[in-house]
Amino acid sequence: MGFYSMLAFFQKGGMFMYPILLVFVIGLGIALERWFRLSRIRSVNRKIWNQLYPMLVKGEFEKVMGVVSKDKSTIAQMLGMGLARQGTVRRREDIEIAMEESMMEIIPKLEARTPYVALLSNIATLLGLLGTIMGLIEAFTAVANANPAEKADLLSASISVAMNTTAFGLMSAIPLLLFHAKLTSTTGQIVDSLEMASVKALNSISTVQRRKLENKKEFSGDAPHDSTSTEKRH
Repeated sequence: MGFYSMLAFFQKGGMFMYPILLVFVIGLGIALERWFRLSRIRSVNRKIWNQLYPMLVKGEFEKVMGVVSKDKSTIAQMLGMGLARQGTVRRREDIEIAMEESMMEIIPKLEARTPYVALLSNIATLLGLLGTIMGLIEAFTAVANANPAEKADLLSASISVAMNTTAFGLMSAIPLLLFHAKLTSTTGQIVDSLEMASVKALNSISTVQRRKLENKKEFSGDAPHDSTSTEKRH
């Protein structure tokens, strides 16, 4: 379909083509903004996690805190909330609750404006149907007062024009639905990666704390043994 054919198609659709076009442009703008935003968040999270995970495994929590305090990424925000509790409490549950609290703040920001893409897709479809219904009403009204010999041709032409709004509404709605599905999938992937990072961070913290506790017990257990041996030698 060439440019002039598309222009003729648009003009034949009537006044409802313009609100459909406006809805499509708004939905497309939101979808593109969300896509670039989520893609950037996913990329930054992956980069900062690859930097922080080796430090967590080694128990270098102060270094990790130094990095996350200067970083604005969502994964840094979550880890920073959990590690802030790590220095004051030892229970895994308290650190986990702190990270979950941070996740409750992060997820709504990731999902912001995405539902509007699906809403605008539905609106475009409904506007297309409404335009068709209004076009059919006008067509049958005009045919009622027309010459009987011309009724069939006039009705078929009017119905063809009225269907343009439904076609354009669907042409606008389908891409928006695809964008919405992709945005929802990307958001889910980011949330899953944050949950994975949370579990790995908790496991690293627990492992380091357990190792420190075992070393402390071994040191405490060796001290009496050395003292007894010294007394016996005397």
